[in-house]
Amino acid sequence: MDNLTKEQRRKNMKAIKSKDTSIEIKLRKELWKEGIRYRKNYSKLPGKPDIAITKYKIAVFCDSEFWHGFDWENSKERIKSNRQYWFHKIERNIQRDLEVNHELAEKGWLVLRFWEEDIKKDLLRCVDKIKSSISSVDHAK
Repeated sequence: MDNLTKEQRRKNMKAIKSKDTSIEIKLRKELWKEGIRYRKNYSKLPGKPDIAITKYKIAVFCDSEFWHGFDWENSKERIKSNRQYWFHKIERNIQRDLEVNHELAEKGWLVLRFWEEDIKKDLLRCVDKIKSSISSVDHAK
């Protein structure tokens, strides 16, 4: 059963944003501080990457655990109401993420996906992974 009333749940769901989330902003600020320039929510690419480093063809996605199905087999047990709707929605998001990864790879882009908790708990490791990807792409040129 949901711990919130229908009105509280509606208010919470309404407040969820699709861009400029706290994790995106946190990662972007750190990249900017490191001198890494990017485009945000780059609509010229499939999936509109949260961060697109166009110079190196690197697409970065900041995925929340709930919406993108982190550890889905165990996580879905926590969903108690309207299970059919949520299962379909999240499983479709997981499938779409795979399709976007494939499309971007076919276009020659490197795709990096970071989970929300990784960004929150170990931001510098995420930034280091992006920096090492830039170095790898730069050396391959």
